Amino acid sequence: MELLLTLAISLLPVGTGLMIMFYQQDKKHEETAQVSVREAIYSVDLALDRIHASASAAMELAGTRCESAQPQLLDQVTKAPYLRSLALTLDRRTYCNTLETPHPVDHVFPDAKSQFRLMLDPPATPNSVLLAYQLSKDDAGVIATSYGLLLRNELRAFQTGLTLLLEFGDVYIWADGDSRDPAPPSQVEFFKEAVSNKYGYTVKAGYEKGYSARETRQTMKQLFPSLVLVGIITGAITYWGLFRQRKQRDRGAASKR
Repeated sequence: MELLLTLAISLLPVGTGLMIMFYQQDKKHEETAQVSVREAIYSVDLALDRIHASASAAMELAGTRCESAQPQLLDQVTKAPYLRSLALTLDRRTYCNTLETPHPVDHVFPDAKSQFRLMLDPPATPNSVLLAYQLSKDDAGVIATSYGLLLRNELRAFQTGLTLLLEFGDVYIWADGDSRDPAPPSQVEFFKEAVSNKYGYTVKAGYEKGYSARETRQTMKQLFPSLVLVGIITGAITYWGLFRQRKQRDRGAASKR
């Protein structure tokens, strides 16, 4: 009975430590996913704000003749490294573009109210992703484009093992792929999502299948020896205490004889 009691007490800190570890790890992943979604929306919104600001500045030229507007548009693009091009539209048709061989992008917007859209394999840059933004007022408007790398760089800033995906309508992009891949990345563990109130895109976050199990095994390799040592020490102290009590009982019984 003493040995069984000692063994049970020895295993208690090991079991308790493992339970606490599992709880804290799951809690950490849950909080990381939740916080990362909010931070991703914040950082991507800031990146899109810059494109919006450039389009707003170019909006002053919308409706004017291309000959006079194009040099100013080119100057804006030159000063803004995040921009690929600026184009002026009239009645939702492009009539002035900073690109020498322009490919109209107005067709990617389903209506005049649409804002940001992702373009996969555009004619001017095959095998790439472009981010297009539309700003309009009455019949005139501006379309600004940027490379998808702008979004990927924002997502790659999150070094947490978490997979973040941005969804614009029915097209999505993540740090290492986009809608052209056979399937979206695995995000089944601790999945979270939220929508940008400002620009309407969706951020989805989650860990790939099996990530939590790998993290648990890695943590156990580091923590388990320490828990076992604590268990051995606890068991030794318990056994020593029980041994002393038994000795005292034996001496007390002997003295009564």
